[in-house]
Amino acid sequence: MSNENADPQSAPIRADAQPPVTPGAEPEPLELEADELDEVEDDGPEDSEPGAEVGGVDVADFGGLAEVAPGEVLTVGDTGERPPEVLVDEPAEPLPELEGKTESGEPAEINPALLDPDAVKVVHRLRSHGFEAYFVGGCVRDLLVGLKPKDFDVATSATPDEVRDIFRNCRLIGRRFRLAHVYFKGGKVIEVSTFRRSPGDALPDTVAPTVETAAELASEEGKAEDLLITTDNVFGTAEEDARRRDFTVNALFYDVGAGKVIDFVRGRRDLDRQLIRTIGDPEVRLREDPVRLIRGVRFASKLGFDIDPRTYAAMEGAVEELPRCAPPRLLEDTFRVLRGGISEPALKLLSALDALQVLLPPVDEFLKRGGPAVEQVFYAHARALDARFKAGGTFEDAMLLAVLLQPLCEGAPVDEGQGGEGRPQVAQAVEELLAQLVRTARLPRRIAERCRMLLFAQRTLSGKRRRRGSLASFRRHPLFLEALVVFEISVEATGQHAEALARWKEGGVPESAPGAPSPGGEGRGRRRRRR
Repeated sequence: MSNENADPQSAPIRADAQPPVTPGAEPEPLELEADELDEVEDDGPEDSEPGAEVGGVDVADFGGLAEVAPGEVLTVGDTGERPPEVLVDEPAEPLPELEGKTESGEPAEINPALLDPDAVKVVHRLRSHGFEAYFVGGCVRDLLVGLKPKDFDVATSATPDEVRDIFRNCRLIGRRFRLAHVYFKGGKVIEVSTFRRSPGDALPDTVAPTVETAAELASEEGKAEDLLITTDNVFGTAEEDARRRDFTVNALFYDVGAGKVIDFVRGRRDLDRQLIRTIGDPEVRLREDPVRLIRGVRFASKLGFDIDPRTYAAMEGAVEELPRCAPPRLLEDTFRVLRGGISEPALKLLSALDALQVLLPPVDEFLKRGGPAVEQVFYAHARALDARFKAGGTFEDAMLLAVLLQPLCEGAPVDEGQGGEGRPQVAQAVEELLAQLVRTARLPRRIAERCRMLLFAQRTLSGKRRRRGSLASFRRHPLFLEALVVFEISVEATGQHAEALARWKEGGVPESAPGAPSPGGEGRGRRRRRR
C-alpha cells in the first residue's frame, strides 16, 4: 500500500483518446537519437519540365516528377544499410518450459505464451553469461493492460561492448545513448540497453570510457543550471535505471525466470489509476529532455489515460524548450504519433499544450486562424487516418504528411504556373513547411517531393484542375494509387467529392469544375515545336 497520494488540488487532465491500435497496424519504428538520423542523399534524376512525359507517363497532373518507383518506401533516417543476415545463436542451455509458471513453479504474473520467443532467448543468453536481464518499458506496460506489444526491449547489467561480444549478430548504435541491436530473420530487432543512472549522479568509474563522454563530463561545471541531457552513457543498477526513465508506467521491469514484475517507481499503481505521471519532479524530467512532452501525449492518447496535473503543468512549461531539441528527433516523434492510429486525440492535446507552434507551425496557424469550422475539417482528416490504421492499413510517411496537410491546401491560393524550381506549386504554407523539414529536420527530399506530388494530384482528382494528358497516362503514374488513397481519406473526412471518387474507382473520370484552370496556367497556349 502506498502512502503517496495524487495532487488533491486539481483533477487529472483527460486525453481525448481513441481505442488502442489494433494488432494489424504498422509497427512503430525504433526511437532514434539525433546522431542516428543520417540524411539521405537525393540521388534521383533532376526535375523534368512540367508537362513532359517520363517513361510514357504524363507527370503534369502530379506537379512534375515521376522519379519514385512504385512501392518504394523510404523512412526518416533510412541510410539503406541492412542488418546482418544471421540468426542469433541458441542459448547455452535449453529454455525452460514454463507453461504459465515460473522456474520455481509459482504462477507467472504475465503468461509466458504472450512473450516473444526470440526476446526470451536474448534474456536467457545474457543470464547464462552471468548478467541481469529483464524485459522493460512499453512491452511490460502493454501486457499488463491487455495490449499486444509492438516490440520487446531488454535491459541488462551488461555493457554495450559486452552485449556485442555475446551476440555475433549484434550492432551498436548511437552516441548520446548507446544501444545494442540483436538481429533475427525477417527483420526483427531486439533492442538491448544497459542499466543507466542519471548523468548528474555520475562517478568517474561509472562512465563508459569514450572520448565523447569524457569531454562532456569535463564541461559539466559550466552547465549547472542547464538540465538538458546531452550524454546518457552512465551505467548503473536496475533501480537507478528505472528512476532515470520518464514516466512511471514505462519504468516497469519483468523478470522472465521469476515471473514477477519489478516496480521501483509505483508504476503498477499508476496503471491501475490510468494515470500518466513523471518519475520525480515533472519540471526537472521535462527540462532534461523536452521530447518527453510528445511521448507523454502519445502514451495518454494510446492508453486513454489521464495526465497527472503537475505533469501536465510541466509539459506546458516545456513547450518553450522544444526548439533546443534536435529537429530530427522532433520530426520522428511526430511521425510516431501519426503512425499510431491516435493522431486525432494526440494532435488535439498537442494543440492544447500549444506545442504545434513548434512542431508544425503552418498547421498551428491554420487552426488558430480558421476557427471551429476549420478545426472540425482538420481533425476529421486525422480521425479518418486513424480509422485506416486501426483497420490494419499501412502508410508511407509521405502519405501521412499529405493527409495531414490536405486541409491546408483546400481553398488556399495555388500557383498553377511554374515555381522557383520550374514546377507547379501547392499552397505556399505547405511548400515552406516541406522545405523547412528538408533543411532542418533531415526529412529526405524524396519524401517531401512525393508529398508535394500527392497534394498536387488532389486538385486533378477532385476536378478542380483540368487534366492535361490522357486518362491512361494519368493512371499509369507511379503515385496514382497512393494519390487516390489520400483522396479517398479526404472524401471520408469531409463527405465532399464522393461522386468524383466513385468515377475514378469505376475507371472513368469526373467532370472538371467550371472555370477549372489548365495545367499550364490561365491563358497559356500550347508550346510550338522548334524546327
